[in-house]
Amino acid sequence: MNSSNCIFCKIIRGELNAHVVFEDNRTIAILDIRPVNLGHTLIVSREHYTNLFDLPDDVLEEMAVNLRRIAKGIKTALNTDGVNIGMNNGQAAGQIVPHAHIHIIPRYLGDGLVHWPGKEYTDGEMNEMAKRIKDYI
Repeated sequence: MNSSNCIFCKIIRGELNAHVVFEDNRTIAILDIRPVNLGHTLIVSREHYTNLFDLPDDVLEEMAVNLRRIAKGIKTALNTDGVNIGMNNGQAAGQIVPHAHIHIIPRYLGDGLVHWPGKEYTDGEMNEMAKRIKDYI
C-alpha cells in the first residue's frame, strides 16, 4: 500500500475525519474507530512508513516520547488502572493498516480482556533461541 490510498495518510492529509487527541510535526494521535476499551488511541507517524522496521530512528524516538506523554494523559483523564502499549508489525502480528502506528489501550481491573497465553520451552530451546537472536543483533 502506498500513501495515496492509505487510510492514515488520508487522515493526515485531511481527506478523512478523525478524533485527534495530539499532534506535532512528526506524529498524530487519534482515537481508534474500533476501540478495545473506550479511549483506545493510535499514535501514527505523519510520514508513511510500513512498520517498526521501516521507521527512521529519529521518528521512532519522537513517537516514543509522545507515547509516554499521551499514555499519561489517557491514564489520568480516564482514571485507568493501567494501559497496554502495542505495535503490530506485519500481517501475522495482526497489523491491519500497513502504516506505522502504536496502540495505547486503557485498561481497568476486571475489564474482561485476557493477556495472550504463554508457551513453555523444551529442554535446550531457550538457550538455542537466545543464541540465534544474539547472533543477529
